This record gives sequence, structure tokens and C-alpha cells, in this order.
Amino acid sequence: MKVAKLYDFGDIRIEEMDLPDINSDEMLVKVKACGICSSDTMKWYVKKKAPIVIGHEISGVVVEVGEDVDKFKPGDRVFVHHHAPCMECRYCKRGNYVMCDVWKNSKIIPGGIAEFIKVPNVNLRNDTLKLPDHLSFEDGAIVEPVACSVKAFKRAGVKKGDYVVILGLGFMGQVNVKLAKFYGAELTIGVDKVKYRLEKAIENGADYVIDFSNESVKEKVFEITGGYGADVVIVGPGTIEAIYSGLEIVAKGGKLVLFTPTPDDAILEIKPYEVYFKEISIIPSYSAGPDDTVEALELISKGIIKAEKFVTHRFKIENTLDAFMLTASAGESLKCMIVFD
Repeated sequence: MKVAKLYDFGDIRIEEMDLPDINSDEMLVKVKACGICSSDTMKWYVKKKAPIVIGHEISGVVVEVGEDVDKFKPGDRVFVHHHAPCMECRYCKRGNYVMCDVWKNSKIIPGGIAEFIKVPNVNLRNDTLKLPDHLSFEDGAIVEPVACSVKAFKRAGVKKGDYVVILGLGFMGQVNVKLAKFYGAELTIGVDKVKYRLEKAIENGADYVIDFSNESVKEKVFEITGGYGADVVIVGPGTIEAIYSGLEIVAKGGKLVLFTPTPDDAILEIKPYEVYFKEISIIPSYSAGPDDTVEALELISKGIIKAEKFVTHRFKIENTLDAFMLTASAGESLKCMIVFD
């Protein structure tokens, strides 16, 4: 089978690999769609993981199941999460699935941009879902990223009447705009510098957008909110500069959501005095658990989020590098999807 293997940023090679053998409690899935995640293109993140068969936002068709598998059968259309928790440890019992050691060590084999993947038993049992017949494979492939947004909104406790600011309007930012309205935000403001993405945010329900390349985000947010600020700020870019921008606009008693990791050597300097007396909550939101993927699939099934509204470019596996570089450019694209016959 063909796989897309990443050796470094901008170095992706299409290679041949044997189909993985499955054990009695595993299954083999023919991949039908795999999205390119922005995390796949973060240089510091790439260097930590390479070499690797990239891709983790997948959907496909079951082609073979082990003799002990009764949950799925050949022909089933499925979403498969690349990580799955044990559901038994203290972290899992408290709903902190991404802290579970099993979750962190679980994976699909060899990776998402491959013609076939092996689904280990823990993934099969605890975070693989059947796709409703009316959904496309591209809908299935966005379950994982949408689940990341679902989790972030739950952690932030976004509620009716909130003022929400979303920094960064790529694919995830657009989903965050949609969900802000779904969860009841009274006012949603999107921030970016790409005209295409600013316009898309308005289409997706943003009340206002701010071009930070020629406008002061702080001044505009306080102008729009009558001097109040934002109840919730979702920081998309994984940079210290973006986090500082978020801290400047969060309202007293508000919440700042760290939606993307920074490099592990990045340091954020804050004044605890201000955080304390303004009662600002800084909330990280890392990936998603099985409860979040179930909710994400429900949102997609109901048409609240539709892949066709966000997938802007489609590529064959042979052109994975083109999809990667287009995603990395953060320009006039949202979700780039690798599609398989």
C-alpha cells in the first residue's frame, strides 16, 4: 500500500509499505478521507515526531475484522480516533481522557495518510464510531477536529449571552465561530489578517471581524463591546504573542482558552496580581476524548457543521506535500483533504 511519510518540514515522500497484519481483536480499515491538521505543519512539532506517516483525521471502510471483534463488520463506514483511553484509570474515571497513559500511547498504524490502517483494540473499543448513512467520508474525517472544538467550548463553559473572541480563522477558527453561535454567544468576533478567512468568518456567523495587520485588536474589541472586553477568548495560534493579545482583551471574570500548544521552550510572563484581581481563568484545551467525538459526530449529523462548507481543497495521496504546504501557508484555504478511491 502507499503511505505519505514525513521526514522533515516540507519533506514528505510517498512510499510503499506492507499492509499491516491484524490480531484477533483488531480490524483493518481502508482509508477514504484524511484531513491535514495545522498541527501536522508546526515545524517544532514535526521535528519531534519525524519520521512518521502523517495524518490522523480519518474516516474509512472496514475491510477485515479479527475473529474476536463483534462491534464492527466488513463494510461498516467508520470514524477512527487516533488516540483512545483505557476508560479504567483514575484520569478516565474523572473524564480527563487525554491524561490517560493508554490514550497518549495509543495510535492507528501506520498513520492516517495511508491506503489502509490497522485499528488496535483499544481504539476499536473506546473511540471508533459508525458513520450515519447520510454523512460523507469527509464529514467523518472532520469528527476529530470538531471534537477538539467541542471540548474547548465545554471547558470554557461558553453560555448564552457571552461575548466570544476567536483569534485565528483557519479551519479550526471557523469551526469555533460556528460553535460559538451554537452554544449561545451573543457576540462573536473573529481576528485574522487574511481577507479570505475574515470573509469566511462572517459567512460562518461572526458578528464582527478584525484584521490585526492594520487594526488594533485591543481597541476594536473594547469599542465593539462598549469597553467590556470578551467573556471568552479562544487563542488559536500557538504563539506567546497571540496569548498576550488574548490577555489584553479578556474581560474581568473572563476566560482565556489556549487552543494550540506552544513550543516546549516558550515562556509566558504574566502578572499574577492582575490575573487574581480580575479573576481571569487561563484554560488549556488539549485534543479530545471519546465523549467529545460522540458530540462532534452528533453536531455533524444534524448539519450544524458540514464538511462541504469547510473543505476547500482535495488531493490524492501522491500530492500530500502540496496539501501540506498549502495548509502551512495559512492563506486562502481552510481544510485540505486527502481523498482515496
